[in-house]
Amino acid sequence: MYAATNDALAVAASIAGAVIPDKVEGAPPKESKAYWKWRKSHRTLSHFPPLYIFLLAIVQGVKIYFQNPVAEIFCNIASYVLIGALLHIAEDGICGKVPIFSTKKKHGLKLFKVGSWQEYFWAFMIIAACVAFSFREILNAEINLNSLTESVRSFNIIELGEKIKNIFAGLNF
Repeated sequence: MYAATNDALAVAASIAGAVIPDKVEGAPPKESKAYWKWRKSHRTLSHFPPLYIFLLAIVQGVKIYFQNPVAEIFCNIASYVLIGALLHIAEDGICGKVPIFSTKKKHGLKLFKVGSWQEYFWAFMIIAACVAFSFREILNAEINLNSLTESVRSFNIIELGEKIKNIFAGLNF
């Protein structure tokens, strides 16, 4: 969020929103039978993106309708909270399945398990890329996204590694 906005309040609000989908469902029970019942209803309505998109549209409508500084601040914070929830759902869609078009059917990539080292590795890599992007002007780094994208297309991992190494070498830490 910081890479997109450079706004600490937006970051704080989106962090608060990122926990909403799981907090609504509550913690998983310890007892086996209760756990599997909870698990069956996990990631249903609380992880339904159209709900958050609808709420986001309402918040933006309120912001446009009232057009005053207090409403704008409230609506901006509410928007970032909802965006944080949507980002949480997107991450869950990478780690498992979430309802996208209907609360009855879930879709997702399930690239890795929640809480696994792979999840933490990719989260770290995304954060590192966002930090580099956010501070590129301060650090006088020039990131050639076209050549990086071309490397990804050709799947030449050695060349891609060299380009990433050169980008970080240019950051002048």
